[in-house]
Amino acid sequence: MGNCKLNSWRFPVNRALSVITIALTLAPLSAMAADSTINGYISDAMCGAKHAGTGAACAKKCLAGGSAPVFVDEAKKEVWTIDNPDAVKSFYGDHVTVTATADAAKKSVHIDSIAEAK
Repeated sequence: MGNCKLNSWRFPVNRALSVITIALTLAPLSAMAADSTINGYISDAMCGAKHAGTGAACAKKCLAGGSAPVFVDEAKKEVWTIDNPDAVKSFYGDHVTVTATADAAKKSVHIDSIAEAK
C-alpha cells in the first residue's frame, strides 16, 4: 500500500516532463523556419561584416571577382550565407531590407524578398 501512494505522482510528472521536452525540442525548429524581415547589407564572403555600410565598392569588386554574396544583419553584425544568391544580384553592396527564411544550423538564409532599406 505504501508504494501505491509513492507511485501515484510519477505518471503525471513523467507526462509533464515528456511534454516539456518535446516542446523545447520543437521550438528551435519552428523559429528556424519562420520568415523574418530584417535590415542589413549584401556583402561578400571574404569581407563579411568588415565593410557593412561603408564598403559597397569593395563588396562589388569582390563579388565581381567570384566571392559568394552574404547577408550581414545590421543590428547583430552576423554574417549569413545566402542559399539563393541570384535573388540579390541587383543589390551587391547595398543597404537592404529582406524577408528571409533562416536556417540557424547552417547559418544561411533563403531570401524571399529584397528591397533597398528606407
